Amino acid sequence: MAASIAEHGEDAFRKMFKLYKRRNPPPDFSEVIHFFKPCKDKVFTCELNSTPISEEDVSKAGLRPVKDWRAFGLHGYPGMYWVKQCLKIYPQKPNVCNLDMHMSSVETENIWGKSIDVMQRKGCGKREHKTLLEKLRWVTLGYHYDWNSKTYSPDHYTPFPKELHSLSHKVAAACGFPGFNAEAGILNYYRSDSSLGIHVDESELDHTRPLSSFSFGQTAVFLLGGTKREDRPTAMFVNSGDIMVMSGPSRLLYHAVPCIISAPARNMLPPCLSQRLETEAQGDDIIQSVSEEDWDVCFWYLQTSRVNVTVRQVLASGQTFPSSQRKELKKNKKRKSESGYERDT
Repeated sequence: MAASIAEHGEDAFRKMFKLYKRRNPPPDFSEVIHFFKPCKDKVFTCELNSTPISEEDVSKAGLRPVKDWRAFGLHGYPGMYWVKQCLKIYPQKPNVCNLDMHMSSVETENIWGKSIDVMQRKGCGKREHKTLLEKLRWVTLGYHYDWNSKTYSPDHYTPFPKELHSLSHKVAAACGFPGFNAEAGILNYYRSDSSLGIHVDESELDHTRPLSSFSFGQTAVFLLGGTKREDRPTAMFVNSGDIMVMSGPSRLLYHAVPCIISAPARNMLPPCLSQRLETEAQGDDIIQSVSEEDWDVCFWYLQTSRVNVTVRQVLASGQTFPSSQRKELKKNKKRKSESGYERDT
């Protein structure tokens, strides 16, 4: 990659990534797109298709009616329930998280409960180490992404959460992608000093299906570039409650998160996360009530953090993993067992 960049010109994406990641002096955010105040020369409104899904269906997923959604596109780029699930439910086994790389299964069992114990001791004025929730960086769902080989494996799969599948299916249908099948998810947990490096999501075998991204908590600066690193990216704010769908030509573009923008001390929790269920949840609703105790933990975490969920369809309908990949996976497993290999973080 480095040689390629040198041949074709300056790495414009990395230049902007370093600009917004800079701490001192802080960067100028005046050119970052804010979708609540869209720039007409860069942003256009999109029409969504509300026909495939009823208002009752989207309500069960905790979403407003599709007719009330505000959708935007970029010129040049065609194409507290959930928080509790991300912090309390999805990090549990058999799902995989970054803590598994250097901790035993006993140590990573009940990340939520063990973190509450530390939080309570902190409240007593005692000096404590970071909680496991604060150490959480990523979780994988469904087909578990291999960070070393940058591939998915048919042999490394656990059932994808039904409620997240339902949410993603409804969002994709509203955006013109009926029949979307959520097969893999990557959850990224950002602290105030976190960032996400420049990359392209190309490991899925079917790129015709969209990638959906759901954000909660603190605001992030998101950079969306082109097909080459020397293409100058567009910077935009991604706020709590925002959903981003990358599809068509935009599905395989470079993107990154150089920094997290912490909220002012007087308004630590985004307003959209302070809303409670107006009616009692029904048995078939995706969204269920959150207890006061769970709410307090989510509130504590989100004051300084951001959670992002990306959902992908790995295989096209009827498609299977290539036999060559299966053979290579077996070889890798044999090598690892012989060498006692363990992944570093």
